[in-house]
Amino acid sequence: MIPLLVSDIKRTKYADAWMLQQRIMALRQSAALEDILLLTEHEHVYTLGKGSDDNHLLASEEELKAGGTDVFHIDRGGDVTYHGPGQIVGYPILDLNNYFLDVHRYLRSIEEVIIQTLVKFGISAGREKEMTGVWVQGEKIAAIGVKVSRWVTMHGFALNVNSDLTKFNRIIPCGIFHKGVTSMQRVLNREVPFQSVQKALVHSFADVFGCQPRWIDKEELNTMTLNLTTQEKEKELSQNLAPK
Repeated sequence: MIPLLVSDIKRTKYADAWMLQQRIMALRQSAALEDILLLTEHEHVYTLGKGSDDNHLLASEEELKAGGTDVFHIDRGGDVTYHGPGQIVGYPILDLNNYFLDVHRYLRSIEEVIIQTLVKFGISAGREKEMTGVWVQGEKIAAIGVKVSRWVTMHGFALNVNSDLTKFNRIIPCGIFHKGVTSMQRVLNREVPFQSVQKALVHSFADVFGCQPRWIDKEELNTMTLNLTTQEKEKELSQNLAPK
């Protein structure tokens, strides 16, 4: 089975997680690191993808500042979405050469991971025609937005577990006017154990992608990636200095 590192990097500011993703993606593209799934829970943030319309962010600058909510224009596909406490965000950084060279299939596989996870908690979820994401009774419970470069993936998915859904009132999520947003907590009418959902997601991911997960903690991940990045830079420098 394909090895998969898994790391829960705990609650993060969006900028910190984005920088970590970029560092790992570069290492994955150079084959210095295995495939990895990062799991996090962000501080309040709105992100706008390459296909976004700024008018879909309804909150004013004053409102955003007062609520301590960051805004980032980023390099994933899709429109505007919200990340915050109570939401599991997953960033798979995979070399699709190990799986299939088909971005459409990759998106459907991520959806399948979430659908299978929700079944384990008694929630029947599915897809909506011509829309990316996972839905429960016509409301979006998970958003997906990715970037693929040299067949290595970045960005990923966000599953609303115990999310503050009022934050979605200040955007038009993914530019979809006529659909609502929901969470596991709302569907089940109770708070859902966050860590249990996280572990179920990893199991479903392993099943769908045929991986063998190995958990590493945040400190080990940071040390590993920093050391590997230094080694890669030294290798590049020595190659540039070598006689031609």
